[in-house]
Amino acid sequence: MNDQNITGSTSQRDTYKLVGSIVSGEFDNEISLLTALIQDTVNNPEFEINGGRIWELNPDKRRYELKFQYGEVREIPEDYYLNIDDQKEIFKKLAKERTFLNKETDQLLKEKGINVYSVTAVGDLIKVGKDIYYKYALGFNAPQILQSFYETLTVISSVATIAIRNIQAKEREEKLNQDLVQAAEIQRNLLPKHYIEFKDYKIFGACIPDKEVGGDYFDYFLPEKENDEDERLSIVVSDAASKGLPAAIQALFVSGAIRMGKRFSTRIAHLISSLNTLIFDTFPYERFVTMVYCELTTSSNRLVLYANAGHCEPIHYRPSEDRIRLLESTGGLLGLVRKQKFGVENTRMLPGDILVLFSDGITEGHNNEGEMFGEDRLQELIRKHYKETPKKIAYHIIDAVQKFTANSPFTDDKTLVVIKRDAE
Repeated sequence: MNDQNITGSTSQRDTYKLVGSIVSGEFDNEISLLTALIQDTVNNPEFEINGGRIWELNPDKRRYELKFQYGEVREIPEDYYLNIDDQKEIFKKLAKERTFLNKETDQLLKEKGINVYSVTAVGDLIKVGKDIYYKYALGFNAPQILQSFYETLTVISSVATIAIRNIQAKEREEKLNQDLVQAAEIQRNLLPKHYIEFKDYKIFGACIPDKEVGGDYFDYFLPEKENDEDERLSIVVSDAASKGLPAAIQALFVSGAIRMGKRFSTRIAHLISSLNTLIFDTFPYERFVTMVYCELTTSSNRLVLYANAGHCEPIHYRPSEDRIRLLESTGGLLGLVRKQKFGVENTRMLPGDILVLFSDGITEGHNNEGEMFGEDRLQELIRKHYKETPKKIAYHIIDAVQKFTANSPFTDDKTLVVIKRDAE
C-alpha cells in the first residue's frame, strides 16, 4: 500500500484547523478534493510528510486502484492496483479501525522503498461481497514512524470524509435543483393560457407558486366539439395539502386524472367522485386535495354548475344588486375518505356578474404581524374594481396580497381565476 509518519509537533486541534482549511475550498469532485488534500498536506511543513497517495476502491474488480501520488517518493506505476483478496485481512482491518500503521507486504511497494506504511480510510463504506470497505485509502510517507502520527491521520480521515459528504450533499442539491427547474417547467406547461374567452364570458387565471413548484393548479377545458348544442366551458382550481415537490406531484396527478376522466364522464359528480377515489388509492400520506370545479353553460340564463370539494368558497358578485354569494362546499376533501358522494349546485351569471375562484394562498396570506388577508379584503377589491377587465381585477388582487404578505415568513401558493360576463 503506502507509507509513513510524522512528529507530534501539532496538537489535534491545530491539525484539525490545518486540515479543515485545506478542504474548505470549492471542489468539482471527491478526487479533486483528496488530491488537494494530499498536495497541501505534503507541502505543509507542519505535518512533516514527504509523500502521499490516493487509492480508490473498485468494487466490481475487488481492488484498490492508484489514482494519485505526490511528493519526494519513488513513483509507483500509474495503473497499479492492490487486490483485496491478496491482502484481505489488512483491508478488513482498515475498514474496522479506519487508521493504522503496518509493515508493507506488497513486493512492488517494498521495492519502491515503502517498508512501513501509514494509511487512513476516507469516504463512504461500500459493500463488496459479504465485506465492507471504505471508498478511499490515503497512504502517507513520513521521515519518522511515531504513534502521534496516528492521531494526525485520524484527523485527516475525519475531516476529509466530512468534506466529501459536503460535496455529495452539494451534488444532490444541485441535482435536486435541476430536477425542480425541470418540474417547474413541466408544471408551467400544464397551466393554460392566462386569458380565454367563451361566448360572452371573459376569463383570466394566474398561478404563483411559493417555491419553484407548488400544489396549486388551475385549468380550462374547452368543448371538444364545435357547435355542440350543450356547449360548456369547464374551469377547475385545486390545492394539494402537502408542500413543494410532493404537492407538485399531486397537482400533476390531478391534472392528468381530470383530463383523462373528462373523456369518459360528462357528469360533474361522477368525475369528482372518481378523482376522490384515485387520490385516496394513490397517495397514502398527505393525500387530500381541495378543489372547485365549475361549468359555464350556454343556456339562456347562463347557468353555472359547480362542485366544491372542501375548497375556498368562490365569490360570486352581482353588481346590479351589489350582492355577494359564496359557493359553499358540496362535498368533502378529495382523498380523505375512499368513497364519498359530491353534490352539484348552480348559480346564474347575469350580465356584468363576476365569479372569482381562488386558493387559500390568497385569503390566508399573513402579514408580519400574523394578520390574515381574509375574505373581506378580497370582496372589497372585487367590489372596487368590478367595472374593469378580469385581467385587471386579478392583478389588483394579486398585487394587494403580495404587498400584504411581503414581510411575512409564512407564504403559500397563490392561484386566482376571475370570470366575468359581459355587461349588456
